[in-house]
Amino acid sequence: MSVGLKKQQVVPVGPYRKVSQAYFIGGPVDKLSIQKVKSVLTLILIANLVVAAVKIIAGQLIQSASLTADGLHSLTDGISNVVGLIGIWFAAQPVDENHPYGHRKYEFLTGLFIGFMLLLIAGFVLYDASLKFIQPVVPEVTIASLVALIATLGVNIFVCIYEYRQGTKLGSAILIADSLHTRSDVYVSISVLLTLLGIKYGLPPIIDPIASLVVVGFIIKAALQIIRSTSEVLVDAAVANSDTIRDITLGFPEVRGVHDIRSRGTERDLYIDMHVLLEPEMGIAASHDLCHAVEQKICQELKVRARLMIHIEPYKQVKSANLKLSI
Repeated sequence: MSVGLKKQQVVPVGPYRKVSQAYFIGGPVDKLSIQKVKSVLTLILIANLVVAAVKIIAGQLIQSASLTADGLHSLTDGISNVVGLIGIWFAAQPVDENHPYGHRKYEFLTGLFIGFMLLLIAGFVLYDASLKFIQPVVPEVTIASLVALIATLGVNIFVCIYEYRQGTKLGSAILIADSLHTRSDVYVSISVLLTLLGIKYGLPPIIDPIASLVVVGFIIKAALQIIRSTSEVLVDAAVANSDTIRDITLGFPEVRGVHDIRSRGTERDLYIDMHVLLEPEMGIAASHDLCHAVEQKICQELKVRARLMIHIEPYKQVKSANLKLSI
């Protein structure tokens, strides 16, 4: 973990790297990178739809509430891929007059939508499980259904690992969030597999809707994780540790003080503004060069792409004002 950041791992990116390409959340990317994200989402969309169809059909054939619920959960993966493709298109639009900071937050709006969609699916699964408690149905567990579940489980594991690695490589928040969604599918499928095996070897059918409740728990957990992580960016939650920023800035002998440090954005695309106290005799050109040096140092120390807005204040004047206030 990089020093001074409040979140996960970051990838070093040079400060103030100007690009003419489109932007999306996580930093500037070229059209090739955007196309790679779209290709990954399209490939995973096809895999998720196939997995969902197999689970839902098998669940209906053997009258298994847990397997059908797992299939519906997998179906939301496909829907989230479609939403992700739409979000990437909006987020990749270039900066314009009405959006001087770009359209990058559209990807987080997409993630927020996926989170609430998962909560809706959890409600449907919970309703279906409640009906099974009232009127239990004994699933007809066959070798074919078990093989289908194991096969789709293998696909989900592959998709989860592949999507996370690609998301980390390309700096795509939507791929990483979607991999978290798929990871919950893996846990759910394992739960359903154990349930069907238990019924096949003599456990009561009531275990099937109970397993559906476990499915609901995993869905809600994934939903809340996605909602929390996307909301923090959308409401401009602090990203960098103010004490670390202050220590780095005070490491320059010309700096007499630092206050009102604020940060927002993401670890790959960080915005920082702060007030810096300098000697009033320091010229404009020297102050300008110092600000750039501070910015470069913060980027190097935190290993992030950061943009700084520094408000310069005269040190002696502020010091004198503070003394008058204290008298």
